[in-house]
Amino acid sequence: MPKRFQVQGGHPVAGTIRPAGNKNAALPILAATLMADGPVILDNVPRIGDVESMVALLTHLGATATWTGANRLEVDARPATDRGLDPELCARIRASILFAAPMLARFGRVQLPPPGGDVIGRRRIDTHVLALEGLGASVMVGPSYEIEGRRLRGADIFLDEPSVTGTENALMAAVAAKGTTVLRNAAMEPHVQDLARFLVAMGASIEGIGSNQYRIEGGASLHGGRFEIGPDHIEIASLIGLAAVTNGAITIDPVRPEDLRNILMGFERLGVRPRLSDNRLVVDKNQERRIRPDLGGHIPKLEDGPWPAFPADVMSIALVTATQCEGILLVFEKMFESRLFFVDKLIGMGARIVLCDPHRAVIAGPSRLRGGIVESPDIRAGMAILLAACAAEGTSVIHNIGQIERGYEQIHSRLRGLGALIERFDE
Repeated sequence: MPKRFQVQGGHPVAGTIRPAGNKNAALPILAATLMADGPVILDNVPRIGDVESMVALLTHLGATATWTGANRLEVDARPATDRGLDPELCARIRASILFAAPMLARFGRVQLPPPGGDVIGRRRIDTHVLALEGLGASVMVGPSYEIEGRRLRGADIFLDEPSVTGTENALMAAVAAKGTTVLRNAAMEPHVQDLARFLVAMGASIEGIGSNQYRIEGGASLHGGRFEIGPDHIEIASLIGLAAVTNGAITIDPVRPEDLRNILMGFERLGVRPRLSDNRLVVDKNQERRIRPDLGGHIPKLEDGPWPAFPADVMSIALVTATQCEGILLVFEKMFESRLFFVDKLIGMGARIVLCDPHRAVIAGPSRLRGGIVESPDIRAGMAILLAACAAEGTSVIHNIGQIERGYEQIHSRLRGLGALIERFDE
């Protein structure tokens, strides 16, 4: 049989867990090492499938990448050559598109095969193209994206949407472009901020980190150095959901409190209220788990949006959590038109959910979940299904777990350390 998890549900989790490094920060930072003229040491790098794919792309170009510790990666991109990206590797991961700006900065051109990634709806790359063209690059779209820009120049750019990866490519290209770039309507997510901090640590001049407007003085060369990736706020949210659905008690240490405000506000609406204690987050047992109605007793709505709104990547986790909370909730997934299609698997496990359309679902809880044989469709939905299996009565088997392991480091063994009954089986 293929790789799978077998989960015996109905057991509350308990204990302390360290969150992995932010996956979505590690990926652009790995791409950006191509711009450094010396070795880069990265700490708190998650050992997950997506990171390994990015490392494979770097080494395919000729860079060296060595794990010198459990989560420490040393990259020396100086030997890299302009040999083109491997189409097969690019098809594994959407983040391959993040090599566009670093390769443009390093070699003056890049031929980018179509990126892969989760099938959660259309994910346009227009923002990337428009930003690079605004900085002086030329882009030809065909079976692959052929981009040239040997003399990038600073510009005043308004992104047509606050795309995370679009902002990251624009930031990296602006660092290489000569002159001043003002980047407006930029994404503000914690992982975008970490990329900007990494570039500054390597010698870039960037103002406005944490806002939706960056000012970059570009053209200076970047040096090597050392950088620590921040904790993954999406994994932290997943762990909050795990504690809530199993009625467990866990401590998550360390966290960055400023990354969690919108997440904690969303969970508070479900009657789940973790406590911040310095850089630790404590989820106590016996949470209220009662969905708070809007004023006047109206059915509340939980919706996502670009940062600082509730993160799209937490919607699947919040939806599963809501199945174990008393009350009715409307979930409005505005970012991706296929992300909610996994709810049929939860319905099969006993959840009371009405999928209104590709973007909206109504959840009535609490419902008694029962174990089942299910499949992980993408990273976040897969983790949500794993949470449901931990809360369900009986045994669940989850297939296609490679999707989960693309984004969550050694999740089965780490959750076992909290008391969850999970076994992993290889092919």
